[in-house]
Amino acid sequence: MKIFNYILISALAVGLTLSCRKGLDPITPVSPRPDQTDPTLVINYPQEGKVVRSTDEVATVIFKVVAEDDVELKSVVLQLDGAEIGSITSFKDYRRALIDFEYNNLVDGEHTLTVVVTDLTGKTETKTVNFKKVTAPPYTPLAGEVLYLPFDGDYLDLISGNPLTIVGAPGFAEGKAGDAYAGATNAYLEFPTDGILGSEFSLSFWYKINAEPLRAGIFAISPVGDSRNTGFRFLRENNGENQNLGINFGIGETEVWMNPFITVPTTQDWMHIAITISTTLATIYVDGEVVLETELTAPLDWTGCPSMTIGSGMPNFSYWEHFSDLSLYDEFHLFNRAITAAEVQGFYAGK
Repeated sequence: MKIFNYILISALAVGLTLSCRKGLDPITPVSPRPDQTDPTLVINYPQEGKVVRSTDEVATVIFKVVAEDDVELKSVVLQLDGAEIGSITSFKDYRRALIDFEYNNLVDGEHTLTVVVTDLTGKTETKTVNFKKVTAPPYTPLAGEVLYLPFDGDYLDLISGNPLTIVGAPGFAEGKAGDAYAGATNAYLEFPTDGILGSEFSLSFWYKINAEPLRAGIFAISPVGDSRNTGFRFLRENNGENQNLGINFGIGETEVWMNPFITVPTTQDWMHIAITISTTLATIYVDGEVVLETELTAPLDWTGCPSMTIGSGMPNFSYWEHFSDLSLYDEFHLFNRAITAAEVQGFYAGK
């Protein structure tokens, strides 16, 4: 009987092996294809002619590079002012490398960053950008101001001195004052909220609509999941030839909608938006004028909201297709108090 069982088990094992070999997902050897094209290279940060500002005379900067090849990358070499500062030869994805290279010794002055990518057959691509590093005096925040992003060639908060986390490859464009944040597909900025949020909240910034995609997240401080009884969400949605702008926020037991607070044409030029939320009243201003007010029964609730996102609803307010916004943003101010109408007018007037 034992011999019979052994023979039966062996037969089943052979059968299973053959079955796997003839299954739905066979592994078929494929000869490597020839490397036909040159590698490609994009330097996302810094960009040509931009100014890198820091409160430190000797600053840390993160150079952002995307290198690709049709078959396999061999190396990516970074040079600053003619001297090699880094060489990357190991890649998680051997055909596409998203490189964030930290350099800790950037001094004031004019600089040239050169990046050379090489593939396995020796073909190369070289890109160069010229930029400037300056030491900027510390920014003096207004009362209750917890975040200020001028977007002048960087993604630096001038209050904390810390850079925002960059997801994807956003860019810069001509702004309302200097440069502006330019959104991109699958791109946004993140910043922690720890210690900067309170029972009141205000937001002031300049905004220039890009109507594609048809809907997007503009700014979000949102918990994981689709609960909206906590946090804050700012969204954009298509409405024929126009765009609806709206907000939603949580006050604990319920959510509040002010959507849309304005409908504007898809060709809308720069507009100034300010939102102030006290413990009893939410007010929205466009170009210095009140467009909508709502009385509140409870203050804002930030439970489960450890971070904020600029330029997208991702990662937590991604439902209803509120993904990345391709619009332009400039002079972004955030407060943990309700700012006054006079202060809104001051921002709108450029003061």
